[in-house]
Amino acid sequence: MGSQNNTVPFAGTREQETALLKIISDHKDDKGALMPILQKAQEIYGYLPIEVQTIISDEMNVPLEKIYGIVTFYSQFSLNPKGKYNVSVCLGTACYVKGSGDISSKLQEMLGVSDGSCTKDGKFSLESCRCIGACGLAPVMTVNDDVYGKLSVDDLEGILAKYV
Repeated sequence: MGSQNNTVPFAGTREQETALLKIISDHKDDKGALMPILQKAQEIYGYLPIEVQTIISDEMNVPLEKIYGIVTFYSQFSLNPKGKYNVSVCLGTACYVKGSGDISSKLQEMLGVSDGSCTKDGKFSLESCRCIGACGLAPVMTVNDDVYGKLSVDDLEGILAKYV
């Protein structure tokens, strides 16, 4: 798991905490409210660090272990912050066969982060994903909503330079 590699300190604001507490109080008594509350919490903070999970645990009177189990089970949730630019490398079969593993390794080296982590300055986060449906462009990566296909490791420096 990438959480031990997270080097970006938690920087939640009072406004974020107030918004989270309001959502919890509005839905606290609703059956099945935990998933929607976790989804809203992630919208507020961008990810679900242990500090946010603890607030939800305390306010909902749900064991932290249960919340952590849900957060780590569902891929929609993230334990790590996303950078300003989220770089995602497709490791689906078509992309992998055409070299996306090498692209992922090179990006980890260039950014100085492991898969699932964020750079210390909060500028870039790196994650691998499964098929994004652009197999004809394999290997593929995205930077936020920008798609880059038919990549080689030699293309990466120029692509990242656009976002610096």
